[in-house]
Amino acid sequence: MLNLRVQESRDGIIAFAVEGRLDSANTGKIWRRATELVAGAGNVVLDASGVDYCDGSGIALLVHLRNQLQKGGGNFEIRGLRPEFEQLLAAWDPGDLAGLTADQPQRINITEEVGEGVVDLWRDTRTLISFVGELTAALAHAVRHPRGVRWRDALRVAEAAGVNALPIVALISFLMGLIMAFQAAVPLRQFGAEIFVANLIGLSMLRELGPLMTAIILAGRSGSAFAAELGTMKVREEIDALKTMGLDPVRFLVVTRVVAAVAMTPLLTIFAGLMGLIGGAVVMRSLGFPLITYFHQIQYAVTYGSLVGGLVKAFVFGILVAAIGCLRGLQTRTGATGVGESTTSAVVSGIILIAITDGIFSVVYYYLRV
Repeated sequence: MLNLRVQESRDGIIAFAVEGRLDSANTGKIWRRATELVAGAGNVVLDASGVDYCDGSGIALLVHLRNQLQKGGGNFEIRGLRPEFEQLLAAWDPGDLAGLTADQPQRINITEEVGEGVVDLWRDTRTLISFVGELTAALAHAVRHPRGVRWRDALRVAEAAGVNALPIVALISFLMGLIMAFQAAVPLRQFGAEIFVANLIGLSMLRELGPLMTAIILAGRSGSAFAAELGTMKVREEIDALKTMGLDPVRFLVVTRVVAAVAMTPLLTIFAGLMGLIGGAVVMRSLGFPLITYFHQIQYAVTYGSLVGGLVKAFVFGILVAAIGCLRGLQTRTGATGVGESTTSAVVSGIILIAITDGIFSVVYYYLRV
């Protein structure tokens, strides 16, 4: 229990007493009142003979009151404070608080920001190229020595990144097919060509949207998980421990995740395309078309080249998602925000690389007439 009691207040002289425990649990209760009490006073006398216990927070209150009076030219006197508490108070140097100033943020003009951004982009590109070389060498070593791959961990990652992602991929793909079919049916109805909705759904889902949506979902779900897992290992210095034991982190940790992602992404893409076609079938059935007509139209419009083209995209997207997630995890910095920054960077970088790669595929397929 802590009590602040005013004993005398006249002619600029204030005398008050503090009784009880000046600890972290009670000091805050009288801090504001004590500050307002001594504001504008010339001389203040504090009777601390009733203080039973005083910790750092209590000493901080006494120092605060003393500094406040000294700034206003007043005098602050403490009476009856126990010797052990006086030693704590004496350990506080008034210069310690006077020297504390808030750090002013450094102003950077637009030219410096652009320059720093270019330098960071160049460094990140160099790191990415170096990591691609390390990963290629590690994958080549895994092909030559398959027994050296930790297949049990690869199966575990495949289950987490692929099998567990099946419900969300199915839901998103089904809704994409359904929405696209409804949106396309409106303008095509003006020309009596609703049947060609099947062409649109088949080509877009199997060739473009199926691989793209699957890759984006995996980038936000599995790529971020890879970055967080490896980032946590980096913060805990487990990566350094692997290097100390002579184990290459890329071969030991990254290869299994890349192999699992490469194996699961095409399978998820096939499933995504199938669910998109089912969503389109629901719409076509609601428009009065028999299911057999819908599927015959898809067979007529979609070729094996479109299906294979989508699977090739999925294969490359799987490598990108797993590789960039592992790279950001290995780049994690120490600190409370390191893992979060790596996870965010993995998702953003993965989506950007997926979009760029998809654009490259579109140009190549156009010239190849795939």
